[in-house]
Amino acid sequence: MLEENTIAPNFTLKNQDGKDVSLSDYAGKWTLIYFYPKDDTPGCTKEACALRDNFPFYEDTGIEILGISKDSPASHTKFIQKYSLPFTLLSDSEGSVAQTYGADGMLGTKRISYLVSPNGTIAKAYPKVSPATHAQEVLEDLKKLQG
Repeated sequence: MLEENTIAPNFTLKNQDGKDVSLSDYAGKWTLIYFYPKDDTPGCTKEACALRDNFPFYEDTGIEILGISKDSPASHTKFIQKYSLPFTLLSDSEGSVAQTYGADGMLGTKRISYLVSPNGTIAKAYPKVSPATHAQEVLEDLKKLQG
C-alpha cells in the first residue's frame, strides 16, 4: 500500500471507450481510485452498485471515481451498461498500476482504494475494502477531511 500524505503516482490507462485517461487529468479534484478483481462478479458488482447508488452524493462533494481492474475496455463497457454505472472504469491489463499502488496479490487484484486530494496526495488509504459499506465510508471520510 502507498502511504497517506504521499503523492499519488500518475498513470495512464484505457477507459471503457478505449481512450487514454491519466490520473493527472483529475488534478484539482478529489478522486477515489478503487481497485477491484473482476467485472460482474458478486463482490465487485456489490461495490460498483453501492458507488453508483451513492453517486449523487459523490457529485455533490465533487469526488471523481476511477475503478481499475485487469478487465478489458470491452468488459468494462458491458459492466457499465449492465448496471448503469455512472463513473469511469480503467483497464490495467498488465497489472502495472495495481503493482505500483500495492493492489496486486497472489490471487489477483486486491480490493483496495485511495482517496486522492485535489493537490495529488493520498488523503486516505483503504487497505481492506468492504464492498457493501465502502461507498458510504469514503463519503464520511471526505466530510472529515474537508472539515
